[in-house]
Amino acid sequence: FSHFPTSLLSIHCRFALSSLQRVWQVIMKNVYSASILTASLALILTTDGTLAAPPAPGSSSSSSSAKPRRHPLLPWTTNLFGGATARNTATEGGDDEHQTFVLGQDEEATESLEVSIPLSQSSSLSKNDAPLMRDIQMVTDILSDLVQHENPQVHDLCEEFLGYGQQRAADPSDETPLQTMIQRAKSLSASECLGICRYISTALCLLNSAEVQHRLRAIKQHEKERQQHPESWYPGPLYHMEDSVKGSIHALLDSKQATPEEIYDKLCTQSVELVLTAHPTEVNRKSVLRKYRKITELLSHLERSDLLEYEKLVGTFDLQRIISSLWGMDEIRRTKPTPQKEAAGGLAILETVLWFAVPNYLRKLDAQCLQSLGKRLPLEACPIKFASWIGGDRDGNPNVTPQVTREVVLHQRLRAARLYMQDLTELESQLAISSRFSPRMLDLADSIPHPVHKRELYRRVISHLRKRLVKTAKDIEAQLEKVYLAKEPEHIMLQSKIQNIVAGQKDDDDENLELVTKKEDLMGPLLVMHDSLVETGFELVADGLLSDIIRRLAVFGITLVPLDIREESTKHTEAVDAITRWLGIGSYSEWNEEARVNWLSSELSNRRPLFPSESLETMDFDDTVKKTLETFRTASQLEPEALGAYVISQCQTASDVLAVMLLQKQFGMSPVNGNMMRVVPLFETLDDLTNAPERLQTLFSVPAYVGAIKGKQEVMVGYSDSAKDAGRLAACWAQYLSQERMVEVAQKFGIELCFFHGKGGTVGRGGNPALYRAILSHPPNTINGRFRVTEQGEMITQNYGSTQIAEHTLDIYTAAVMREAFTKSVQPKEEWRRQMDRMSLISCQDYRHLVREEPRFVPYFRQATPELELSSLNIGSRPSKRNPKGGIESLRAIPWTFAWTQTRTHLSAWLGVGAGLSTKDEADLETLHEMYTSWPWFRELIDLIAMIVSKTDFSVAKNYDDQLVLSEDTKRLGEEVRGKLVETRQAILEVTKSTNVAGVHVALQRASNKIRSPWIDPLNVIQAELLRRFRALDNKDGLTPEEEEEKQTLQDALIISINGIATGMRNSG
Repeated sequence: FSHFPTSLLSIHCRFALSSLQRVWQVIMKNVYSASILTASLALILTTDGTLAAPPAPGSSSSSSSAKPRRHPLLPWTTNLFGGATARNTATEGGDDEHQTFVLGQDEEATESLEVSIPLSQSSSLSKNDAPLMRDIQMVTDILSDLVQHENPQVHDLCEEFLGYGQQRAADPSDETPLQTMIQRAKSLSASECLGICRYISTALCLLNSAEVQHRLRAIKQHEKERQQHPESWYPGPLYHMEDSVKGSIHALLDSKQATPEEIYDKLCTQSVELVLTAHPTEVNRKSVLRKYRKITELLSHLERSDLLEYEKLVGTFDLQRIISSLWGMDEIRRTKPTPQKEAAGGLAILETVLWFAVPNYLRKLDAQCLQSLGKRLPLEACPIKFASWIGGDRDGNPNVTPQVTREVVLHQRLRAARLYMQDLTELESQLAISSRFSPRMLDLADSIPHPVHKRELYRRVISHLRKRLVKTAKDIEAQLEKVYLAKEPEHIMLQSKIQNIVAGQKDDDDENLELVTKKEDLMGPLLVMHDSLVETGFELVADGLLSDIIRRLAVFGITLVPLDIREESTKHTEAVDAITRWLGIGSYSEWNEEARVNWLSSELSNRRPLFPSESLETMDFDDTVKKTLETFRTASQLEPEALGAYVISQCQTASDVLAVMLLQKQFGMSPVNGNMMRVVPLFETLDDLTNAPERLQTLFSVPAYVGAIKGKQEVMVGYSDSAKDAGRLAACWAQYLSQERMVEVAQKFGIELCFFHGKGGTVGRGGNPALYRAILSHPPNTINGRFRVTEQGEMITQNYGSTQIAEHTLDIYTAAVMREAFTKSVQPKEEWRRQMDRMSLISCQDYRHLVREEPRFVPYFRQATPELELSSLNIGSRPSKRNPKGGIESLRAIPWTFAWTQTRTHLSAWLGVGAGLSTKDEADLETLHEMYTSWPWFRELIDLIAMIVSKTDFSVAKNYDDQLVLSEDTKRLGEEVRGKLVETRQAILEVTKSTNVAGVHVALQRASNKIRSPWIDPLNVIQAELLRRFRALDNKDGLTPEEEEEKQTLQDALIISINGIATGMRNSG
């Protein structure tokens, strides 16, 4: 660093944290900035001393810059920069080299926005959205210049196809642009298809990044506008919106629905648990997602009004640099991720976003409670929690072994230990206080052996805790090394090296230090320090980093997230059957349900084990049974706080639950030992949901079971699989009735019931973009301050992709569960119930007739959609089918929905709905309209279906049929499917008495047409052509080397097109 300014280096050292790693990052950042400064000044300093915009990367000042811009996406984007864009100005006679293309302030953004959801799901689209259009134009212009420089031919083709897309968006009734695209696609080479797909897919990702920034911008703009009306605005750090805690509190107070004390008590006791899953609907790689997150941050940075001209230019350079690196990356996963890598992706969100968002949000919630309710939130209050399935979900995934589960848990504990070590290192530097300690603090400090700090007692305690964490991290590393050695014995050389290093670093005091194995090991001392600071007049100090660490501990514990385990019920049946055969008492699988329940109940009350667990390896069980039993043994050896729920998929009987309880007991996991996992049955088919109340009745009649659960039961409701089984309408009504009746059973036995909602991100799989309204519309008495839900795939990125968006998502969940507790739910009338029964029956019959009974359906599904090609995406570690030899019935709900989304048919979200809603009886129709206007649950259901129906595209779907479906008879089925879609659209219009099928989501159609469709339409057309060519080569024997190369190029282009469409469709992808 000899060339680096000493004064600047000293400034950074003075402000850097004590951690050497952070000092290094700060220094390197400024060295990097200094190099940018040197290079940038050379590029942009003109002869007259003014700053000028740099040429596009890799291009000369006179090449592509003279080319006119393509038509703006929306009419109001033409005059955002004083009458023309920078490039338009150049074209009209200005000097392009001296035009600075940077973001400015939008003077027209004054109208209130509905800002809690992405723009594509908002209820308005106006000039307030002009900044988004500006951002989109900026990032796509950068991409366009890059592509033009690299491959002018592909650039011109992209412009041509986007032009057709824009023409079609401007006049959807004109078939000419689509037909022109279809014919032009036939003339493209494989490499040209690949280039176009790469360009458009990248552009759609950039569009999404711009939308995230616009969402944040709109939230802040909305808050500023509210502050201009003091009569309706209340102070506080949270945003004042209907779906925020602040807005909900004051809505409840103003309407006298609740008192401040009641609201405060509810906030202190309620719990929302968000469960991260590895369901493969996030098609982008983790490294790519980080870059798009950085683009969002740069767009926000460039909008600051206090930036100097040079700072704006550097930000623009950074934007160009990231987009350039994105364009140079290989977007395709060449191998399937392992469960460990999937878990690492989940940890990345936790440690880079949620680790900061959670204490930030809880600090704001605390201040809002003080401002609005007169009391501060208890420091250990935990209204938001997180859990994970990644590395524990073994349902149909043979890659998740007991060893994988152990490895994932150990990595989570190790990462948590390191994060807390960083926090405590910083805290130790802050709490250099040498006087005024509480008696409890003095006692705690006196208990520390061999203290380093004699007078600074807080630092003495913190130093001791940090040493314990260091020892804990070393212990976990040693355990991980054993896991690696078991998998790869060649690691023995690495082991000896690590042992030598550790031995050289070993501290004499290590032997006396205890490991950190539970949250209380850290929480207890930290709370003593906090209380001491408050009692001795250092309240502000106590309310700083120390409070944040305590809040992190309350939410994340010592494992970041507890890991759920999920396994299919038949695996447990096989394991128990092997045990009963070994015991010589018969075949458990052949017993009836009553016999199973009686035997399991008896064994649960018996203290003796079924077999010697230590002899598992030598027992004559098959490998599948041993793997199941080894899972329980592994769970018994992990720290109790590292594990959450044990979820039983395809749970059909009470014995399925009791069997898991017995297998836990076999390996010492019991309430007495404090390490029993709560057992959660997952009811996911229509029959299972219908029978669920009876199954709970049986369970709650078993004394040993009731004694073990201590008055609490969790039940998981499967949304996606039930919809795949019976269709959307029938599944939703079955879920409603099942939850309603299960609550009645639980109340009868005095059991507190918590529902775990297994919803996907898509509407077809139970998701709802209008999160706040969705929670409020749940069946009565089914939430009661407890809400557990899965966050899957692309929704994790969408809801937690940045700190600010994550805070807003947490606020919506907290507000909705709080508001629901004081909302009087609408009880459906008997006539409404009869209508739902009628519609559910008709809808289910119509759905199952097509999917299960129509012989042309399976060939049609596999020919008209890219279902067979989805496996090449490598977006998840588990197979697409539970049974590799099965048909549609064994296909997972995710590829089932994903495939229909690609063709813009969205069949899984609406099939059967039209038949159920359609009626010629005027009285029935009036009743349905009354249900729509008066019953929030039914209104949300219809509005969501209307929204997804509005995103279907007849012509695009028909083109897939024309290109890919082989027989005319099967093509006729496609016409019949689209006829059912017409029926569904008409029925929705009649029920809602609306003139637009999108209903309250009418803007979604406008936003999709004007912003996304011009990009997605070309991808759909090219994808259909790619599928036709790829399948022709795939079915051909003896390919030449040239054909093999073309086939690989076609496959790459096909994968990128699938990624691009999923990215562009967002909430239905």
